[in-house]
Formats: sequence, C-alpha cells, structure tokens
Amino acid sequence: MASQQTGGLTTSGLTTTGPGTPPAAVPGRGAPDLTPVGHGRPGADEPAATRGKTAIADLVVVKIAGIAAREIPGVHDMGGGLSRTIGAVRDRVPVGRPSVGRGVKVEVGEVQTAIDLELVVEYGVSIADVARDVRENVVSAVERTTGLEVVEVNVTVNDVHLPEDDQDDGRTAETRVS
Repeated sequence: MASQQTGGLTTSGLTTTGPGTPPAAVPGRGAPDLTPVGHGRPGADEPAATRGKTAIADLVVVKIAGIAAREIPGVHDMGGGLSRTIGAVRDRVPVGRPSVGRGVKVEVGEVQTAIDLELVVEYGVSIADVARDVRENVVSAVERTTGLEVVEVNVTVNDVHLPEDDQDDGRTAETRVS
C-alpha cells in the first residue's frame, strides 16, 4: 500500500498514526473490544442517577415535619401534655436545643409517608386555618426535601396557649421563693 502525507499524518491504507488515532487502527494492536462496559449486568443500561436505592429514616421525616409545622404562625408548641412537660424540663438544660421532633410521629415506607402531629395553638387563632396551613407546609416540605409522597397529615390540637400562661410561670416562680 502506498503512503500519503495528509495534514501532518501519514496514512497507509486504512491505518493512521498520530495524535488522536483510535487504538484499534494503530499497527500492532488487536481489534477493539466492542462489548459495552457493564453489558449483561442489571441496571448497566440505566442512567447513573437511577441506579441503587435511597432509604430515608423516620427521624429525617420527623425533623422536617416538626420544623415545617413550627414555621406556621399560631403554633405555640408541639406535643401532648406529658411529652411537653418532659420536653420543658429537658429544654431548660443548657445543653442542646429543644427537640424538633416532639409531637411528631411518622410511618415511612419506600415511596410514601404518613404523619401525625400534636399541636398547641395560640389563643384567638382559627384552629381550622392553622391546621390547614400546617398540613400544607408539612406536605410541601417533606415532599420537596425527601421525594416521598405524603399520604396524610393528621393534626391533633391538644391545648390552647393563653396569654396569661406566660405570666403564671413568672408568678409561680416568685411565690415559691421565700
């Protein structure tokens, strides 16, 4: 076969040499292996982003739901009577922060979650409006953050916080000290 000079590369029949030359076309190398990487393995033809499984722990959903519920105006606190009492004692300890998960229970499946919330609302707010706003915010936050479908958010209002409840705490502390 005759050799030709073409643009700095020497060609000899079908074989080329020079920068960017495919490895199979270089003399002395065998035919390329055209078997795709991962051929025959499950998921090898899937996009990288869809390979594998993501599991979301219950605690993750509890925290997201707790934060989202507390963002709504009119929510004073969360949890039932006993959990609020225990939480109040624990929260007074200077170590750490109040538990964002207090008053939140969840069931988490592979693609769906159900959430139960216990709220204390401020006196004078519409409980129906607060419950609706809490549901909307919790569903939005959990679905956006986790990708799970929220099938239900059950809201239980356990108490109403009265303005004098804050004053009672201060007076009680003063009267106990002699």
